[in-house]
Amino acid sequence: MTSAENPTEPVSARVQTSSRTLHGRATGASAIRDVIHSFRNPIARAYSRVRFAIVRQPFLEEIGQYLPDSGDVLDLGCGFGLFSLFYAMTKPGLQIVAVDLDPGRVAAATASAEYLELTNVAYEASDVTTWATERQFDAIYMLDLLHHLPQSRVRAFLAVVAGLVRPGGTVIIKDVADRPRYKMLFTLLLDRLLVGMEPIRYWPPDELLAILRGLGFDVAMHRMNDVLPYPHILYVCRRRAS
Repeated sequence: MTSAENPTEPVSARVQTSSRTLHGRATGASAIRDVIHSFRNPIARAYSRVRFAIVRQPFLEEIGQYLPDSGDVLDLGCGFGLFSLFYAMTKPGLQIVAVDLDPGRVAAATASAEYLELTNVAYEASDVTTWATERQFDAIYMLDLLHHLPQSRVRAFLAVVAGLVRPGGTVIIKDVADRPRYKMLFTLLLDRLLVGMEPIRYWPPDELLAILRGLGFDVAMHRMNDVLPYPHILYVCRRRAS
């Protein structure tokens, strides 16, 4: 069976998010369970379990505090759509556009959104470095994307992103730092298992900070502590109001 919803499954068997909501929002723990359950393909479901074990609920809530409660949000490099589905459920006032290079993952994300009966998230299959739109967004986020992009294209990509966020809006970048070295090597091992030998670069924080500030952002940066040996780092970039 593909990742699409089983058409013979009765509506009553679908995830009932309304029974696990607070003031119209899905709670974080129930949203994660529902997103995982929404994938009909067992490989995608297993991947979603692993991904949520790495980027866990406290991390998602830490990132989510920088997203508005309502408005237009862009998810770049969305993969299977795990985090856009999560935020669409926990922040129903958002209208989310999510973009990923892999058409199969985009199809799986779209099927999951339909299964969850979410109307506030839409997916597009495109290379994020060449994707174009006339729209601007109140917030943009990218989780573990930058280290997979060619180093030579990152500054130009971030310059385009700067033009996509409205004045006063926020760009949130969660990525992997190059230090401590043992944490970086642990993360590299796992990335190699997932993506093979494609180029990977974990940006030194000072180097990425300089690029972001050079593009006109006010940037706050901090590490995200984890019991697992991942050197998570978060950049919260505010575009100055004109």
